[in-house]
Amino acid sequence: MDFTKLASPEVTITTSTVLNNNGIETIMVENSAAALAKIKELIPPGASVMNGSSRTLEEIGFIEYLKSGQHGWNNLHEAIVAEPDQVKQTELRHQAEFSDYYLGSVHALAQTGEFIIGSNTGSQLPHIVYTSPNLIFVISTKKIVPTFADAMTRLKEHVIPLEDVNIMNKYGIHTMLSKIVVFCKENPKLGRKVRIIFVNEDLGF
Repeated sequence: MDFTKLASPEVTITTSTVLNNNGIETIMVENSAAALAKIKELIPPGASVMNGSSRTLEEIGFIEYLKSGQHGWNNLHEAIVAEPDQVKQTELRHQAEFSDYYLGSVHALAQTGEFIIGSNTGSQLPHIVYTSPNLIFVISTKKIVPTFADAMTRLKEHVIPLEDVNIMNKYGIHTMLSKIVVFCKENPKLGRKVRIIFVNEDLGF
């Protein structure tokens, strides 16, 4: 299976319908610039924002924009990185779990509605599964695959080897697939807003 090929418009629309029925709002844009513009539109000034490590967010310009400070948001990640004391940094990470908005991407999304996120440390997972009231996932349509089994294959056989090279080049260490979250649907009783921005462009792994 070619995990780098963009999904057809028909497949993207069908998958979006399944996600919408599972309580997940989908938005479709054509390129990185439109994805970043949509994020700016969705997050109000004054909101606290946390993000996971994401090549996709880097490629659409979100990380650079977040660092610029021109957005009027409370950048929680910046405060964590700036804290030299390890104990205080850990406290800030715990507090950041309740950010108003969490942004990231996913490693694979099945046409049946499940999407999966692999993690080394698991630091981003509390936001995703429960604590942050607003989630925004930016996803290239190339990450859409037919089945859940295909999604797991994409994560383990396609994404992890590429991420391992990426981490080795950046930090001189290997990555580790320690935890996997399978997101099937959002319970409406929780009152959270989960959005996926589908981008018709080759982004991320």
